[in-house]
Amino acid sequence: MAYEDAYKDCVWVDFDILERFMVDALKASGVPEEDAKVIGDVLIESDKRGIDSHGIGRLKPIYIDRIAIGIMSPVTEIEILKDDMTTAVLDGHNGMGHVVGKKAMEMAIEKARKYGMGMVAVRNSNHYGIAGYYATMATDAGMIGITGTNARPSIAPTFGVENMMGTNPMTFGIPTDEEFPFVLDCATSVTQRGKIEVYGRAGKELPPGWVIGLDGKTRTDTQQVLKDLTTGEAALTPLGGIGEETGGYKGFGYSMVVEILSAALQDGAFMKELNGFDADHKPIPYPLGHFFMAIDPQRFMGLEIFKRVAGTICREIRASKKAPGADRIFTAGEKEFDAWQYRKEHGCPVPPSLRKMMVELRDTYKLDYSFDFEKK
Repeated sequence: MAYEDAYKDCVWVDFDILERFMVDALKASGVPEEDAKVIGDVLIESDKRGIDSHGIGRLKPIYIDRIAIGIMSPVTEIEILKDDMTTAVLDGHNGMGHVVGKKAMEMAIEKARKYGMGMVAVRNSNHYGIAGYYATMATDAGMIGITGTNARPSIAPTFGVENMMGTNPMTFGIPTDEEFPFVLDCATSVTQRGKIEVYGRAGKELPPGWVIGLDGKTRTDTQQVLKDLTTGEAALTPLGGIGEETGGYKGFGYSMVVEILSAALQDGAFMKELNGFDADHKPIPYPLGHFFMAIDPQRFMGLEIFKRVAGTICREIRASKKAPGADRIFTAGEKEFDAWQYRKEHGCPVPPSLRKMMVELRDTYKLDYSFDFEKK
């Protein structure tokens, strides 16, 4: 489907304008300028890659609103709890996850450069945007990057209906000799809340199999699902779907791996402790945990050999026999690269709901912006 068809209700806005607006809105909400620039960079990178679920659409509901009600600190104080040769543990003290995440991956890369591998665990952080941002920090440094994070409970275990684990992405970034790295950045559920929000903004029903109700049956009623995911009356299904026949136990298992690595290494919170509500159903912080790994291929057979072999594997996969009616086989990171090739010429697609949000934030904080879409 052409971008024009897929985003027919959107207006295309220049990325520089969007990023500058996000930074100014974050600053107005109390985030220091340098931290606001980090957050803006993470969010705009998502929109550049075509990951519309994690870009400017998250600015207000996930960050600014949580700052406003006092469950997320706009000022990020990072404490180094342990720092050994190849490992470290950080405490984000309920600060901005993007700021903590960037610091943690920088430390992992530095350790890998000195010792071949580095791993940093984080506790008491917050939502850190697209995990692929941190994995590509490593690929930009010529390294393999791995990261994962837990999240508020939303996935039901296989044969269960209660939301126990977060969407818990386990993300890999691998440098290649191509124009773009191999970046596998996806949740361990069939889908994630952000994508359901995209469906909600478009007024579309969900595909069957994405969400399960307390009766064990799939649900497609998008708007009610968004409410029921919060109350526990609905849950996301793990990768592979409902039950064992299509391999749902595999996604369930991978989600548990991420949950453990995001909590046990750093003695952090997990599962129901990340609900975001107290016993009286009042909002409280989401003390998320993350982990970040960097591996230096130069310490094996050398970076150039690694990149050549990795690139060759990707090319041979893409050149393999296509299914009837299929024009193309994609490797991880390729669709995001293609999205950027289009979007760098046209800008970011902004639907009516996000345009309304931008105007509201501008007016609330009295920011000096006049958007072109208001003139149409």
